[in-house]
Amino acid sequence: MLSPKPREGMPPVKLDRPAFAARFRAQFKGPAFDALGPDLDRITEAAWQEYAASRKSPHTRKAGPGYADPDYDLSVDWIAAKSAIDKAQARHEDPSRLSRILLINGSPRSEHTCPGEMSKSWRLVEIAREVLVGAKAEVEVLDLSRTVSEYGRNIHPCKACFSTAAALCHWPCSCYPNYSLGQAQDWMNEIYPMWVEAHGILIVTPVHWYQSSAPLKAMIDRLVCADGGNPDPTSTQGKDAAKAKRLELEGWPYPRHLKDRLFSVIVHGDVEGAEGVRRSISDWLRFMELRPAGKMAELDRYIGYWEPYATSHDALDKDTAIQGEVRNAARTLLAAVAAHRAGVFQDMSGTLTPARNK
Repeated sequence: MLSPKPREGMPPVKLDRPAFAARFRAQFKGPAFDALGPDLDRITEAAWQEYAASRKSPHTRKAGPGYADPDYDLSVDWIAAKSAIDKAQARHEDPSRLSRILLINGSPRSEHTCPGEMSKSWRLVEIAREVLVGAKAEVEVLDLSRTVSEYGRNIHPCKACFSTAAALCHWPCSCYPNYSLGQAQDWMNEIYPMWVEAHGILIVTPVHWYQSSAPLKAMIDRLVCADGGNPDPTSTQGKDAAKAKRLELEGWPYPRHLKDRLFSVIVHGDVEGAEGVRRSISDWLRFMELRPAGKMAELDRYIGYWEPYATSHDALDKDTAIQGEVRNAARTLLAAVAAHRAGVFQDMSGTLTPARNK
């Protein structure tokens, strides 16, 4: 089958030097920078040189044995990310280790920035964590609120390489860091190993306008490389779209890098959208061939339904039913993980007492 030529025709995006300098210097505002004009001039010139030369990955080394092109110059950042994933996979497969659960707080709300108050998602994560720690599981918490409250904690957008050709989407993602575009502070190379090492994933998220929250959706998009992504960037000579198209059309295996991990999803809302968000997240995880832990592990609820936002934490205090359901979701996930690791997985929810009746 003939490989189609990559389609082009969008308007150019390259900045001229004045526009680049203005945008680059915009990040250095404040009294501490005011006296550094000459120094910033030199830094701006260096940044312009890197940008003009499009040096996305200025530090590389030969790929070496095990790659399609051992002589290809791979980014040292990508090599380090791949090494971290390989080590995480080895720990995941070690039968002597305790069951490991990744708890994800999908809310950007935090007392450490503009909202001035913790999120209800964080409180639900803490409820689940207490159950899991009490059951002697290994627990890692991924708090996505740090993308808006912690300096330099970014999840950059997915560039949709997969839609050009599956083989162009590398596992782990090689789109970032892109130093020439100033896209250097990306969290995903630390997040990928968290998913890989885990035996079970529990996601807690609010509803934001009928959708997942922005940081959760950004992470979801960037995990596309875990579902069919190419573990060998040398096979496409980096980002050569034409080579990637040929490689996919020759017969791509679509490797499922997170297959068979167990999952739980808890979505809470105020007035609308909880069921739709829960379904979309659960469907996404199933599509990646992760396994649902059981009927009590997937939950969509409203806290303080149509009540003032100012008293939503008080509403959660009173809602002991959802607190119990979160505990049951954690128990269901942990039991399912244990059964799966023992080779006897089934829905373990039947052994638990529902936290509320119809």
